[in-house]
Amino acid sequence: MHNLHQNFNNILIIVKKSLKELCDNSGNIRKMGRKPKFSDAEVITLSILAECLMINSENYLFQKLNKIKVLMPHLIDRSNFNRRRRQLSNYTDLVRRHLVAKLTLGENTFIIDSMPLPICRFSRARRIKICKQEYQNAPDFGFCAAQNLPFYGYKLHSISSLDGVITHFDLTKAQVADIHFLKDVKDQYKNCLLLGDKAYLSNPMQTELFQDYKLLLNTPKRINQKNYVKQPVLFRKVRKRIETIFSQLCDQFQIQQNYAKSFYGLATRILAKITGYTMLQYLNKYSLNNQLCHVKHAIL
Repeated sequence: MHNLHQNFNNILIIVKKSLKELCDNSGNIRKMGRKPKFSDAEVITLSILAECLMINSENYLFQKLNKIKVLMPHLIDRSNFNRRRRQLSNYTDLVRRHLVAKLTLGENTFIIDSMPLPICRFSRARRIKICKQEYQNAPDFGFCAAQNLPFYGYKLHSISSLDGVITHFDLTKAQVADIHFLKDVKDQYKNCLLLGDKAYLSNPMQTELFQDYKLLLNTPKRINQKNYVKQPVLFRKVRKRIETIFSQLCDQFQIQQNYAKSFYGLATRILAKITGYTMLQYLNKYSLNNQLCHVKHAIL
């Protein structure tokens, strides 16, 4: 059984260090109003820890926490935790970005891909009301060519380093084409090599990225294209890294299992899972001397 309190303290130290410019000594974000006893940094830490420990149910998490309440006397209730972690999602992302900067220093080669995030069975798509509060954030029908599978929900776009660290990600409707994600992040990857699959094949986009940003987008060509050249074996082999990341997110972090009722709840959960994944990589590299992506070995 994992030592819940010890892991909480280990992650809390890293969270406070990541937010040291924004937090006071108690771990609360500097702002007007009353300062909560269970600090903002502790809420962020608890959100990350739950994902690291593969605890998807908040009810189950607080059952475990109540057993060690003597060690956490200011622990808030589940409803307050759920509300505050949504409010603190931007600061959770700042923690993730701080860890990414430490883990990818000097990187100039990255991998881009996407994966489906269904929110329900395909047959129930017309009946459910989950995440449909606002049209612009509502789920949609999509098709995953890699799995030859139609789905209803969202699509997770991500860019990772060669070592397996997710540097950027975004959540879009299922029908959004993969290449549109590049329009949002292209200015973050100047003078870099970006490896993608055939979903990112677009000569006008590749030319624009190279001319304006010196960003070389390398994708395999289709067999029926003129001047067809097979992509180098090394590139095809390297691209498997992001497939491994997606497998870990599905297996250990259960990213395709949805328990949220609103889009903002879902987005907060996805952010916590990816931040938890990055946190375990950080612990592996700087605390435990494990291999970076052996994330199951990082929790005590």
